[in-house]
Amino acid sequence: MSAPDGSPVGAERSIGQLFASATTEMSALVHDEIALAKAQLKQDVKKGAVSGGAFSAALLVLVFSLPMLSFALAYGIRTWSHWNMAICFLLSFAANVLVAAVLALIGTVFAKKAKKGKGPQKVAASVKESAGVLQNAKPHPRQVTPGDRVPEAIEAVARSSS
Repeated sequence: MSAPDGSPVGAERSIGQLFASATTEMSALVHDEIALAKAQLKQDVKKGAVSGGAFSAALLVLVFSLPMLSFALAYGIRTWSHWNMAICFLLSFAANVLVAAVLALIGTVFAKKAKKGKGPQKVAASVKESAGVLQNAKPHPRQVTPGDRVPEAIEAVARSSS
């Protein structure tokens, strides 16, 4: 088994190596948190789009179908029941309103689901918590001897992140 930087587990690693490893892992964590936030935000936006589409469809059905469907339904009711034409048109209108109400209800359900989606807020809180822990962590000070030099790449990472 080995550490993320390739050194064997249990081997003495310098503070620079430990810091470089922690920096690499923190960078990967932040990238994963950002990817999670994007995925959750995309899902919430999709729910909002479905909600808006359902509301638009409800309005579209109500507006465009009333004249056409009302006449067709009213004449169909008249043919089937031989009732007065006014009653047939009222029943036709009631059927159209019922369809629009069902579509509006579907839109309301999806809007509530989209509103409840708190994915990005959870991810932001997690990132803040991780950053808070790392801000309080300080490496143990030690004297560097000439034979104990760390590679320049690790020192560059340590300097760039502090």
